[in-house]
Amino acid sequence: MNLCSTIRTLALCGLLGLSLVFTDSIQASTEGRTAGCAPGSVRTLVSSTRSYAVDARGLVRAYRAPGGAPFARFGALNVNGVPTVFSAVNAVMGRGCRAAWYRVLLPLKPNGAMGYVRARDVNLRPVRTRVVIDLSTKRLTLFDRGKPALRAVIAIGSPATPTPRGTFYVNQRFRDDPSGPYGWAAIGISAFSEVLTGWPQGGPVAIHGTNRPSLLGLPVSNGCIRVSNATVQRLWRLAPTGTLVVVQA
Repeated sequence: MNLCSTIRTLALCGLLGLSLVFTDSIQASTEGRTAGCAPGSVRTLVSSTRSYAVDARGLVRAYRAPGGAPFARFGALNVNGVPTVFSAVNAVMGRGCRAAWYRVLLPLKPNGAMGYVRARDVNLRPVRTRVVIDLSTKRLTLFDRGKPALRAVIAIGSPATPTPRGTFYVNQRFRDDPSGPYGWAAIGISAFSEVLTGWPQGGPVAIHGTNRPSLLGLPVSNGCIRVSNATVQRLWRLAPTGTLVVVQA
């Protein structure tokens, strides 16, 4: 059984809320830029060295456009009791050079789904790490402030159950039995299998440890990314929720 099938381990239906809290760097970038601060103007929050996560303060609604009708709702905790979190892509400015909305990645199908959340409903925080999964070389690289900090061999999805490609983010993390099939920990990402659609919670994908390290470097999983237990312990320390995860061929 793959980690993605366990309800306890990965639930991607809930999200952390966001509060109207600007980091010094974002606030400074808006000062003195009248055009950039005009209500409705859009500011990019993702760079090569930093991204931003947003944590739910309570109930958070997702909208297809600012001020439109909501199409999804998220609690402060997801169905596994884990705090809900999104990865923020843009800030839509309001009055006083403050964000009114954030455009965020959502842990919903289809993969790569996005929506807008109200800034008053969430807390914003910086994330300085990024994970890149290269399916062709079967390698994982973690970047810290744009510089490689960890490299590892991985196992990926089989040809019948491939690991989905795209830009995702770490949305929840769980400790597990080091001697079990998921190893020391499971780090859930906002991706779903595009094949195993009947699995619990839609077949969520994770980066997790393994009790069969001899299979690392092979396409053998149901879509999840397997790493050694030593690697997943380092990822646990280095990749907080909100970390962007780019899966590429």
